[in-house]
Amino acid sequence: MATPVTWKNMSSDDQAFSKPFIPSLSPTVPLNRSASYPPQHNGVTNGMPVRETGLVEKMLGSYGFITCCDREGRLFFHYSHYDGSVEELNVGDAVEFETIADRRTGKPIATKIISLVPGSVSPEITQDEQFIGIVVSEARMPYRRLGASPGPPKLGQVSYEMNGESFFLTFQAEDVVSSDRQPRKGDKVSFYIATDKRNGNVRATGIELAEPRYQGVVCSMKESFGFIERADVVREIFFHYSEFNGNINEMALGDDLEFEVGHRHDKEVAINIKKLPVGTVVFEDTSEKEYTGTITKTIPRFSTKKSNEPFPGKLIYQTEDGGKRELSYGEKDLMHSYTLCVDDMVQFNVATDKRDHMQRATNLTLAQNFFDETKTSRETGTVAAVKEGFGFIKCVDRDARMFFHFSEMLDEGDIHISDEVEFTVVPDPTAPQRHIAVRIKILPKGTVFFENILPGKQRGVVDKIPENLWGRSPGKGRDAVPDLGQIIYQNNGSKKLISFHAKDTDLRVPPDVGDKVEFKVAEVKKDNSARAVNIVVLNHNGNTRKQGFLAVLKENFGFIETADHDREVFFHYSEYSGDVNELELGDEVEYTVLRRGTKISAEDVKKISKGTVPAWVIKQGMLQGKVVRPLRNIDPQQTDYNGMVQVIHHDNKEGPSYPYCITSLTDKHEFLQTGDNVRFQLCLVENTGQEWACHLAAVRKFLRAYVDSIKGQYGFIDYDMGEGKKLFFHMSEVVDDIELQPGDEVEFVLVQNQRNGRHSAVNVRRLSEIQRPAHLSRMKSVSEDTGGPRMIVLRTPKGPDGTKGFTLQR
Repeated sequence: MATPVTWKNMSSDDQAFSKPFIPSLSPTVPLNRSASYPPQHNGVTNGMPVRETGLVEKMLGSYGFITCCDREGRLFFHYSHYDGSVEELNVGDAVEFETIADRRTGKPIATKIISLVPGSVSPEITQDEQFIGIVVSEARMPYRRLGASPGPPKLGQVSYEMNGESFFLTFQAEDVVSSDRQPRKGDKVSFYIATDKRNGNVRATGIELAEPRYQGVVCSMKESFGFIERADVVREIFFHYSEFNGNINEMALGDDLEFEVGHRHDKEVAINIKKLPVGTVVFEDTSEKEYTGTITKTIPRFSTKKSNEPFPGKLIYQTEDGGKRELSYGEKDLMHSYTLCVDDMVQFNVATDKRDHMQRATNLTLAQNFFDETKTSRETGTVAAVKEGFGFIKCVDRDARMFFHFSEMLDEGDIHISDEVEFTVVPDPTAPQRHIAVRIKILPKGTVFFENILPGKQRGVVDKIPENLWGRSPGKGRDAVPDLGQIIYQNNGSKKLISFHAKDTDLRVPPDVGDKVEFKVAEVKKDNSARAVNIVVLNHNGNTRKQGFLAVLKENFGFIETADHDREVFFHYSEYSGDVNELELGDEVEYTVLRRGTKISAEDVKKISKGTVPAWVIKQGMLQGKVVRPLRNIDPQQTDYNGMVQVIHHDNKEGPSYPYCITSLTDKHEFLQTGDNVRFQLCLVENTGQEWACHLAAVRKFLRAYVDSIKGQYGFIDYDMGEGKKLFFHMSEVVDDIELQPGDEVEFVLVQNQRNGRHSAVNVRRLSEIQRPAHLSRMKSVSEDTGGPRMIVLRTPKGPDGTKGFTLQR
């Protein structure tokens, strides 16, 4: 190959050829370009030099090489033979030139080189017609090893049909027009056919994927695959997560996607999936005009059967030409989650699906003022309870509290207890025998009234007071039968009896039996019954001081059983006039009732002499029986305060039952439970004639065991209760306040707490004093033959009041 040195050693005869070609200096020399392949011999046609075209292939220090476009050839050229600035010449530029023979080598070289317009020269002729084919094999870019030259590229192959015959063309990876991916085997592509002018070879170029890009929305996602609802047809298409171009963890239901359609196992699948901005995919056009229609078929709710209809709801509306038209709607077309019923008047828009032009109703909501303009049956009430997602309504027109779900609220916002509401009552879809409240609307305060108060006032005398007037805590099942008081009054010359609730009395001055009161009469809407309200005490009947018995003593408070033995009243030790350490269960006391809000308590509590409260008349004879209901201080969940014992005859036949109270117990600390065997006598209350059980004592089976440990105010007995646990007991249950030590043998009664189900020991008695185990002794043992003085205890220490010293304050 020629070198720059060869050019410098040219003879003077060749100087004309070594000078650069300047067209302006040779105006008479026409440019005779070759119009056919191959060129004429020696680059001369009819005695005229032939101008050729080519592409700059390589540029070195002062020379380069040109690839011919009109024939197969690669020509050397020196920069001095280029007409222009070499700095502006680049590899790949189109040029035109003539050929001359190198004097030294005789090989043809390029001369009189000029630049052409980029893209005006090509070694190939590309047809204008576009063809459609299928990729048979994929093309690959050249493989390059580290530190080595790249290998040859792998050619791809595409097949196409023409006039009933199949043809195959090769292509390179560079022949693919800019695309997100290289065509794969089986892909449908479009391409052009290019013919090489130098050798007549043909190949495929300008290759593009023929399959269009589709859009859709993610409608289902599983562990490694999902489904897309297509925007072009009413159909879903499968996709695998590996086909998503991105992080699959960022994909969610409802995302807009773009994808291509491929084939796997003769089924269409989505491939090359891309995420689109939110709102890109639109399935339907929604009308701006709002229509009004009537529901003719509702969507089944809480149904166990899956409906095959995508739009099961139906409505009818009037068209602009006066006709009637039916439209369907689905669950997603509802603006709110409250229940719609047949014949409801609704407002909606018409949605037209772009894929199949099917129309349906969407954005459904109840028409404004629907309940005011129609005769739909509606009820009122107040919210009685609010839970997590649901609540209960106290109805004006019925006794039962009505269940409702928050999804049935007509208006957005929170709902609270005591809110006044309006609602519709329908059968519960899950249990038709029950009813629930739906389509709930919050009303202004003061709209709902449970009763109509009649004009005028009445006066009467309290004949009975409700139990909850004395502060009885509510329990399960207590609302089934309302706890009412009674007032006797005169109306039009006749004596009448009217009931009242505790809430309708003056909280500061609660009425008592015999008190004269003033009140108004109210008609209850749900049953048209009469009720006394706005009750005011005119004057109390006699002494306001009450008498009773101490029923419960706790750490800093207790309860007093009334003289009628029918209820208990709370009191705090700070209200007791005296030393609380002197109080014992069953002591008679005097007190004043104080009402704070809905709670009743005793104040100014004083101990009175035994026998001040009228005693019962005791009947002769001792009876055997069993406890069928304990006192409420034993089982706080029960409704009644009093306990109940049933007579058991000698032949084990059951006899009548009698009530008992704290004063009925021989041992006021007795822990009587349901099923305990007892013996008792009967007592008669003179003013009422009612018989009560008295002198009640348990007939128990005592168990024996040893004290395992003592821990302050409680301890444990070595009695197996299962799971390796010991039996608990409290020091207050130790008889005669004997100080127990670990290892003492005791007898006790096993009882079970009604609230938590745990067992404990009561009536604990020490049987004998035995030597403590050596490992429990804190003092060193002393042998009998040890010298020195010895001490013998003659009397145990006692306090000034004769007790064993200081006692723990209650």
